[in-house]
Amino acid sequence: MISLNWLPETAYLYVLIFARVGSILMLIPALGEQVIPARMRLSFALVFAAVIYPLVSPTLPPLTGDVLQVLVYLLHEIAIGLILGAITRLVTLAASVAGSTIAFQVGLSGALGADPSNGGIQGVIIGSFLTMLGTALIFATDLHHVALMAIRDSYMIFSPSDPIMWGDAAQMAIQATSSAFVIGVQMSAPFLVLGLVFYLGMGLLGRMMPQLQVFFVAMPATIWVGLALLALLLTMMMGWYLTHFETELATLRGA
Repeated sequence: MISLNWLPETAYLYVLIFARVGSILMLIPALGEQVIPARMRLSFALVFAAVIYPLVSPTLPPLTGDVLQVLVYLLHEIAIGLILGAITRLVTLAASVAGSTIAFQVGLSGALGADPSNGGIQGVIIGSFLTMLGTALIFATDLHHVALMAIRDSYMIFSPSDPIMWGDAAQMAIQATSSAFVIGVQMSAPFLVLGLVFYLGMGLLGRMMPQLQVFFVAMPATIWVGLALLALLLTMMMGWYLTHFETELATLRGA
């Protein structure tokens, strides 16, 4: 007769792994985008939890008869997953910051559209474009593999039996947000210079020719020059963005 005594322990460990993996994949960039169907994300989380089960199960606490303790472990894993997923999501703010800054400088801040990466909420079109392009490049350059390895390595740093380090998590969130804003401003730095020089010139021209509607005439030129500069610098900007994303993931893996 085949013994099934191993089944409760295995199911318990698998549920613990799925709690963290599912929480991370719900928020992580690229793999957790809302444009991906929920069933597909759920199926991937179930399969990925099964894949890393042999690797991380020895590090998990054994099954106990205390139901309350098991519930504490489960909530602990969900909290860890949400923290890591949210911090990783903050890393991608750089594209939105850069897009909003560029749109403001070239006069397209009023051009709004649904942002698929944010659940269809209206956002600046250039910001939505940069965010979606960054997501596509993450898949194209296999950086999502680094994110999956970071999920596996998280068990070496955040053990289910150790208390959650809320202070360190808050510090990591602050650093990720500040770094995203810095990179976003650096990506849009040429457009800040363009806006400064262009509007300064328009101001001087308006003072010299008060009868000319300077900004009415110059607005189309601003848009055309801004779009041309965006096409020229797009490769450099997205390369900077991918380097930032990879660096932040490496920091999380070694946190």
